Amino acid sequence: MAVGVSASRSQSGLAALMAVGSMTSVQFGAALAKPTMDSFGTLATTWGRLAWAAILLVAIVRPDIRRYGRWQILSALALGAVIAGMTLFFFEAITRVPLGLVVAIEFLGPLGVATLGFARSWHMAWLFIAVAGVLCLVVDRTGWSVDPLGLAFAILAGLGWGTYILLMKHIGSAFNGLEGLAISFVSAALVATPFGLYEMGFRLPGEFVLHTSGLAILTPLLPYALEMAALRRLSSATFGILMSAEPGIGALAGFLILGEPLSLQQMLGIALVISASIGAVLSGARH
Repeated sequence: MAVGVSASRSQSGLAALMAVGSMTSVQFGAALAKPTMDSFGTLATTWGRLAWAAILLVAIVRPDIRRYGRWQILSALALGAVIAGMTLFFFEAITRVPLGLVVAIEFLGPLGVATLGFARSWHMAWLFIAVAGVLCLVVDRTGWSVDPLGLAFAILAGLGWGTYILLMKHIGSAFNGLEGLAISFVSAALVATPFGLYEMGFRLPGEFVLHTSGLAILTPLLPYALEMAALRRLSSATFGILMSAEPGIGALAGFLILGEPLSLQQMLGIALVISASIGAVLSGARH
């Protein structure tokens, strides 16, 4: 019996490390992408990452679209369009607003989804706490403390993230393995292609191809694989609590790689968002 408990704890510990690895890969990948975006543009860099992700995932998974119906394919294509929009808005936001703040603001999307089932309930308080945290991030005594356009992009990325969660639940049950995701990444890359090619001046320098291939591995390929492995070993509630640390990791990545310091008020705002996320997850687990 003791051996079984020890093995279970070992598996849970490994899964927690995988979840932390996923978040770290996403946030440090976003920070490391900033020099590439400065060189080639946000739209082009985003397109390059999505294109490489699609190529690599299709090569690995080799989805057979002939065994799926029209509505299944259309739902995967819709998810791809959402991924493209969410990614484009996110990277436009981090060129104007510190990374940690963008991630915290973006968290309003998943939190909104998490609290949808709590309408007319005290559990909605978690969403209001998160909104209060975001206000600490973007407003100070002198007015707006962040670029308003960057804030708008972060909010749009959050809406995309919330929609992504809802669509992913459907895709996960409608497709085998990662086949639905592979189709979605192809759709995302195609949606982003005209924007990326236009910004690149319809040319593909070798340096751009090399940089974006590496960034695609950091995110989204590696994080998704780690998250899938972690979810097989952890409950949804435990996984959700771990993922609540993402705004803090984003702030750390922004500080270490990009030199983006945060004020005490902004640190408080991130703490409120993380607390609200943990509270919403725990409330959902008991609901």
